Amino acid sequence: MTALVIAFSTLFVFSCKKDKEQDGLDKIDISASAQGDIALGDTVLFKVKAPQGLTYKGVWKVNDETVSEADSLVLLKYKAGTYAVEYVASAEGSSSSKKITVNVLPKTTPVSEANKMYVSSLFEYLPAPGQYINVNVGNLESAAGILGKRGTVTLGAWGGYIVLGFDHKVPNVAGKEDIIIYNNAGLISEPGVVWVMEDQNGNGKPDDTWYELKGSASAMAGYVRNYSVTYTRPNPITGDVPWKDNKGNTGVVKTNSYHPQTYFPLWISGNEYTLTGTSLPSVNINMSNPSYITSSPFEYGYADNAREGFDKLDISNAIDASGNSVNLQGIHFIKIQTGIQANMGWLGELSTEVLGVADASLVK
Repeated sequence: MTALVIAFSTLFVFSCKKDKEQDGLDKIDISASAQGDIALGDTVLFKVKAPQGLTYKGVWKVNDETVSEADSLVLLKYKAGTYAVEYVASAEGSSSSKKITVNVLPKTTPVSEANKMYVSSLFEYLPAPGQYINVNVGNLESAAGILGKRGTVTLGAWGGYIVLGFDHKVPNVAGKEDIIIYNNAGLISEPGVVWVMEDQNGNGKPDDTWYELKGSASAMAGYVRNYSVTYTRPNPITGDVPWKDNKGNTGVVKTNSYHPQTYFPLWISGNEYTLTGTSLPSVNINMSNPSYITSSPFEYGYADNAREGFDKLDISNAIDASGNSVNLQGIHFIKIQTGIQANMGWLGELSTEVLGVADASLVK
């Protein structure tokens, strides 16, 4: 893929209604613990430096969104991209700002003949709350652990997702499945919706159009596109995680005694976050016997679904936002997202796990 453009800039912007040399706003500065390129998941601490005794009001903005009024700001991103961090100070009708732009690079792994069939880049990891979040298999290290090889990463409850990239274009081979997603479904299928993207603009970033791969559940009652769920930070932090959806429903991601840590992703800075995607029907889940809960697989088309240890998917099943078939010659990026919201008793929440993603044409 085309290398990401690396950008770093520092911009000092003034707008005033009176002399800043008199009000002292021009003396305000900011510092950053790291500048320029940073890796996915790296922490950057921004601090304000102001003259002693100066009275003013200040706010931090990230990509023009106000995020804090504190004297410092911690930037921690699990999504590759460019982030403009700006501090705006104001006093008595006068204002000034200082901006530092950092570039968060994706996690990558060296590609060789031995591992070129696997995804090689991690662009984003945003799981929903779940019993394995913030610990092994539910952290950034686990997400990066499936680059160039097999591993295990969980996506949490409904809507949690991961965005990955190949170092080449995975071809859409007529009459064959093109992508292999390894799983641990066994007797409990935890289906994840799969989205694909072609690098149409050639910039090496997943910023073109996502297309859902249509699966066998798409004709069933309970299949809902453009579905959204908002998760709220629990209080206490180790409690059940409340959620509400865009259909008026509410619920919780229930905690259990086996996993006592907080289920809400600790790197989320706000008190809530919203995930959007496709919701699959829960008709295959049988909880009639609480001690023997089952979840049967759909016929085809999803991650962590089939009982053979892997799912094969066909790029030819791509559909657009209107549900129309899309003819893709191949794809560079893939997004996998937990497809069902379900608390499965002692088993915990239904959560899609990904053990690896491969180009089927290169798997021997």
